[in-house]
Amino acid sequence: MAQTLTGAARAEALAGLPEWREAAGRDAIERTYRFKDFNEAFGFMARVALVAEKMDHHPEWRNVYRTVEVMLSTHDAGGVTERDVALARAMDAIAGR
Repeated sequence: MAQTLTGAARAEALAGLPEWREAAGRDAIERTYRFKDFNEAFGFMARVALVAEKMDHHPEWRNVYRTVEVMLSTHDAGGVTERDVALARAMDAIAGR
């Protein structure tokens, strides 16, 4: 099982994800992506879904028109792990950021 990131390891991981922040009220990280339109937002979600499936690590997310809100946490570990950081990096790369 993956270990949750704490202390310096967590701070270092989040420093490499400048658009991500710790979620209020739970051990998770979150980010909001804004795209040109719904088509671009949905295309992003489709590409992320393929990566997430290969990683066997799936995001909690919500899409409204051109906005995609994402929350990542490793449920088995009870918090943020390297798996969440890896998926966040992949999502940022897919979004072109």
